[in-house]
Amino acid sequence: DPLWSRGLGDVYKRQGRAYADSYASLCVGTAGTLLGRLGDPAGRSLLDVGSGTGLLTAAFTDAGWDTTGCEPEPTMREVALRQHPAMRVRDGALPSLPFEDAEFDAVVANFVLNHVADPRASAGELLRVSAGRVAATIWTNSPTWLWREVCQRAALVPTEGERLPPEKDFERTVDGFARMLDDAGWMRPRVSEITWTWSADATALWVSAEGGVGGAGQFYRALDDTGRRSFRAAFESVCAERSIAGRLPLVHSAAVAVASRG
Repeated sequence: DPLWSRGLGDVYKRQGRAYADSYASLCVGTAGTLLGRLGDPAGRSLLDVGSGTGLLTAAFTDAGWDTTGCEPEPTMREVALRQHPAMRVRDGALPSLPFEDAEFDAVVANFVLNHVADPRASAGELLRVSAGRVAATIWTNSPTWLWREVCQRAALVPTEGERLPPEKDFERTVDGFARMLDDAGWMRPRVSEITWTWSADATALWVSAEGGVGGAGQFYRALDDTGRRSFRAAFESVCAERSIAGRLPLVHSAAVAVASRG
């Protein structure tokens, strides 16, 4: 799991706009895979847990699903509803969702189980509200070298972020994810890894840091003025060297798990 996304709890608190302008387009990179593995959407309902700013929920809606988003962070919901006024978005968080047992035909949690305090209880809750298939993703590889290199050039020491207690944590690999989901009651989860390149806009990446998004943003915000200037200068230096036509090609990998209830 990426160093900079190991933070828990309010890692995205009050960061809806900054997240929408940066990492939202990265996280929706799993949409095609998830759509392909959840089957025919005709006449079926889907819950997107941790729906954030609504890009994935909108992708499922466009594909023909009857979708509902569920997101605990108000600024995320505000952005989602501003960009998608007809979208249904409920306030709710794992591991206790405000829905009945088997209320939805399918349930998805995209890059959510890598942030929760109790992954197994949360994975079990996803299963509870699904009448059919359930799907989830976690990061297995993310270009943490970018922010590490920024810190190195700025002579700053990166933080590891908050970690789960050993009895709650799980190995952030395909096999580790599968074992955790099995512990949570998922029946023979099919887990595989997908890899794609995110062509990141350098300006948007800086918006994420300045906006306090994720571990890198929280680290930046905790710096004093001198540290922030050094961090910004190092970021611009790395981007100048690594960018192609103004964009950073960053390779990401994710574990994608799908199972059926019962």
